[in-house]
Amino acid sequence: MKKMTKIGLAGIVSTLVFAVPAMAKTPAKPAAKPTVKAVAAKTSAKASDKTAAKATTKTAAKVDKSAKMQASSKKVVKGSAAEKMQKNQTKLASHIKNGQSIKVQKAVIKSDSVKPARSIVKVSYKPATVVVKPKEVERSAPVMPRVSASYGRQFGLNQAYDPVGLRASVALVVDQNSWTTLYEKNVQTALPIASITKLMTAMVTLDAGLDMNEYITITDEDAAHYRHSRLTAGTTLTRHDVMLLALMSSENRAAYALGRTYPGGMGAFIQAMNAKAAMLNMYSAQFVDPSGLSPSNQASAMDLAKMVNAATQYKTIRELSTNDSAYVYTADGNYKKYVNSNRLITRNMGWDIGLQKTGTLSAAGKCLVLQTRINGTPKIMVFLDSRSADSRVTDAVKLKDWIESGGNSSLANSGFANGS
Repeated sequence: MKKMTKIGLAGIVSTLVFAVPAMAKTPAKPAAKPTVKAVAAKTSAKASDKTAAKATTKTAAKVDKSAKMQASSKKVVKGSAAEKMQKNQTKLASHIKNGQSIKVQKAVIKSDSVKPARSIVKVSYKPATVVVKPKEVERSAPVMPRVSASYGRQFGLNQAYDPVGLRASVALVVDQNSWTTLYEKNVQTALPIASITKLMTAMVTLDAGLDMNEYITITDEDAAHYRHSRLTAGTTLTRHDVMLLALMSSENRAAYALGRTYPGGMGAFIQAMNAKAAMLNMYSAQFVDPSGLSPSNQASAMDLAKMVNAATQYKTIRELSTNDSAYVYTADGNYKKYVNSNRLITRNMGWDIGLQKTGTLSAAGKCLVLQTRINGTPKIMVFLDSRSADSRVTDAVKLKDWIESGGNSSLANSGFANGS
């Protein structure tokens, strides 16, 4: 009975698929071996199975022996191959028994009675070598770091060995008579010198032999050079008093006015400044403006010692730079008091100072040069890139005490040496 069921089922399948009534007869030539992929949809609404059956028939009478069915499913069905074949045959027989039509297209049997629970997205898969491009890095203009310290500290000069413990990155003491170096720290490095520039401005002005009693009016051009000043545009002073404000109080508008009123104008004045520096063998020095507001005004400590030594030969510079204070009548109708920018003078600290000049600029730090007498002989002291106005004074006091106590005798042991 079981054998008859298989034959009947195979006969129906053969009839529907091939529709050849005369297949029961043996053909003259063996029939081709067709491959049939059968897809049977499950009755469940959540999944669909594809069932492919491959049947090879030599003759219509031997369908039950030669029929081979192969099932493939998206879901893995547990059990043996025989159980899978039996299950697929049972499903197919159920469809036939119930009178459901089986449509054959391109050797694929589909069931129209059961709709898939979800739409099928066709994906065209073409194997290819995937080239992964490296992620392109957005290139922007280089960001310059914000200057948070002076040039000297950016260069690490403040880390140099210092037996005195100075706050300045650069320091130098020279005996003016013998030109012997008593103390040095980073003295060959050219750094911005800020308003120490005004010593060169004064020398160039005096070298020109200009009338010191000639009146000079502060103009809008002078005011534009430095916007934060109490010396208002329209103020008229003698060249002598303009130089006084430039040296004593480090007034930037006054220094610019000295350069502007130089024969040939500002360009000729800047050339004269650099020519003077070359004459003094200030090999690392350069000047671009008369006030020192530009960080391009640079020189080494050793070169500044040469400049101080030359400036002490000018009586006017010695007197004006060490003046304590002055009252100036400005264009806004007020008398304004100007004081010396060097606290060694304004605080009456008992120093015998023959010449001095301070400097302050972000790129330069707090600077100070002076000529003073220590142990009875004139000494030139240079301090660049100190931390504050007070620390540059403290540095000067420390170094003066160190020299007075004979600290210079241990220079060979501390790593310092004489220089010129």
